[in-house]
Amino acid sequence: MVNLRLVRTADHPAIAEINTLAFGQPDEARLVERLRADGDVLLEMVAEADGAVTGHILFSRLWADNGHLYAALAPMAVRPELQKSGIGSDLVRSGLGRAREFGAVGVLVLGHRDYYPRFGFSADLATAVRSPYSGSRSFMALGFEPDAFDIPFAVAYPNAFGG
Repeated sequence: MVNLRLVRTADHPAIAEINTLAFGQPDEARLVERLRADGDVLLEMVAEADGAVTGHILFSRLWADNGHLYAALAPMAVRPELQKSGIGSDLVRSGLGRAREFGAVGVLVLGHRDYYPRFGFSADLATAVRSPYSGSRSFMALGFEPDAFDIPFAVAYPNAFGG
């Protein structure tokens, strides 16, 4: 049985390990550490089974010139041996619900084009957003409010995404 919950400080080493293993290099683990250090995390969750952290998702806040709160989903990782077991999908669904509760009107993701649309993400919806990732078919948006992406606007990502 998998339990989804908000991150505790004691989870940080396991989260770093999961992100490094899942992505095959430490860049995402470093991204998570920098987002935390800079105070840019909107919300962070883990999946836990038998007392061990098995998956992780992070949402950081974005600065939008339209005055609304948007979140960036990145990264999301599951231990390689547990991928395709539904843990990632559970983390995304639960995380999206929490991001909405935290006041985000929409979420942006730069991710797999075959994976994120199942949760309602759309590359077409993201065309209203000016960002460093605009124009990529992997750049997708999901609105919680009907007009979240109706009028073009720009977002600034946290510095951690820039290098």
